[in-house]
Amino acid sequence: MALVNTHFLNLENNYLFADIAKKVNAFRVVHPKADVISLGIGDVTRPLCTAVIEAMRRATEEMATEQGFHGYGPEQGYDFLREAILKNDFRSRGVRLDIDEIFINDGAKSDTGNFQELLHWDNFIGVTDPIYPVYIDSNVMIGRCGNYRNDRWTNVRYMPITAENGFVPELPKGRPVDVIYLCYPNNPTGTVLTKPELRKWVNYALKNDALILFDAAYQAYIRDPQIPHSIYEIRGARKCAVEFRSYSKTAGFTGMRCGYTVVPKEVTVATFEGERIPLNQLWLRRQCTKFNGASYVSQRAAEAIYTEEGKQQVQETIDYYMQNALRMRSVLERLGYECYGGENAPYIWMRTPDGMSSWQFFEALLYGANVVCTPGVGFGPSGEGYVRFTAFGSHEKTEEALERIDKWTQSH
Repeated sequence: MALVNTHFLNLENNYLFADIAKKVNAFRVVHPKADVISLGIGDVTRPLCTAVIEAMRRATEEMATEQGFHGYGPEQGYDFLREAILKNDFRSRGVRLDIDEIFINDGAKSDTGNFQELLHWDNFIGVTDPIYPVYIDSNVMIGRCGNYRNDRWTNVRYMPITAENGFVPELPKGRPVDVIYLCYPNNPTGTVLTKPELRKWVNYALKNDALILFDAAYQAYIRDPQIPHSIYEIRGARKCAVEFRSYSKTAGFTGMRCGYTVVPKEVTVATFEGERIPLNQLWLRRQCTKFNGASYVSQRAAEAIYTEEGKQQVQETIDYYMQNALRMRSVLERLGYECYGGENAPYIWMRTPDGMSSWQFFEALLYGANVVCTPGVGFGPSGEGYVRFTAFGSHEKTEEALERIDKWTQSH
């Protein structure tokens, strides 16, 4: 008989955002005339910029000709995009990488979930808490996280990031961590790490022979020039870190599906016999077996964001969302809520009032103001007592949602 991978059965029944959608749909059934505004799920709303649309049009026309048609592309991505990435995302910041260290993907979510399959099942992982759920769930699927007890996995080191510690995770004590997940700017808290703070993690990884999986999906939103955009701005990171990048939030590619992963050739992992294996070779082998590459059209579209026109247009969209973030934080703080983030990331992390749980506040806001937020506990145990708001709506909808929250708050 065919047997199930029982590790999948250890997952919670629903993904966080599926739970949110279920509750919102139930509300709409009972209140069909209610106009619900979502400030919860982090999907973008602005249209693709003109430079991207023009690049897609040209690429589509190429595909309509015998001379310009493209079938299977290289699994690691077309050189035209990888060269643009090296020049604009790294060399411009003094970071030197080789073209074969860049792997184009169909979005950072896929690679952050898939990369852990290169690693032995009993590696001990450490995660900041709260954290993007995919990091833990993908490790649960392979059996790496142990058992779920008291809202935690037994084989996961949770490193709290809360208001009490300034949202700066402490280095693990006791048993060393083998694999460390870091996401900065952070989803969901919207907070960042300075270079000295990030350097501590690189030094820890080098000292303990650990691997850092660094998610930089929101680096384009950094406003503070002192905050690093890439972990490779830290000396030694090429020996211990893999970095994931995305165009989803940078250029509105949530529906286009394109991003990339950086795997330096210096990063190695060990066999039980002590042999060092380069992760770059393993990831290339994995991609050639399981991935046929992002589409030619989407890669041409991504290339266009690195043109002068594309850079300007993408920055205008980022500025648009960050105006929402600043406005949201300003209004929420005026109403007496304790807020974080929104300065170098498109997320506001807000403490719930009066000791309310995350889900209690979610439902009170939905039914009282018809506004959707994301319960913080869905990102981990240290997220309890917080909710996340996203800045990816229109100015008009964001303003209307804030007016509703203002009225609802004043009525209480």
